[in-house]
Amino acid sequence: MFATATLAFLMLAQAGPTAATTTPDIETRDVEYDALVSGKARTAIAQLEQARAENPSDPALLINLGAAYAAVGEYQLAQQAYRDAINSEDRYELELANGDWIDSRRAARLALSSLDSSAE
Repeated sequence: MFATATLAFLMLAQAGPTAATTTPDIETRDVEYDALVSGKARTAIAQLEQARAENPSDPALLINLGAAYAAVGEYQLAQQAYRDAINSEDRYELELANGDWIDSRRAARLALSSLDSSAE
């Protein structure tokens, strides 16, 4: 049940259009989405931690890192990654695995709440 809730928050790593633009300005980056949905959480963690060294405040990276840590049972590390995403100065619209677009801070708060609920 926990894995299902977590997968809903995995990012496809696309920063969405801003309200001021008329055409979508979508930037795509690798945040190990494929590894996560393939059940390769430890591989994803290694890659995301390496990427985090170069870009420590990327919310999409941090959210997927939280999901990867949660998938291997490292709940404290998952919580910290989600909190880091919430507190990041970087903020943008992200595409969720289900195709919905959501503010990165809201996505991180939802993921943290889901993690906290499943731990009870």
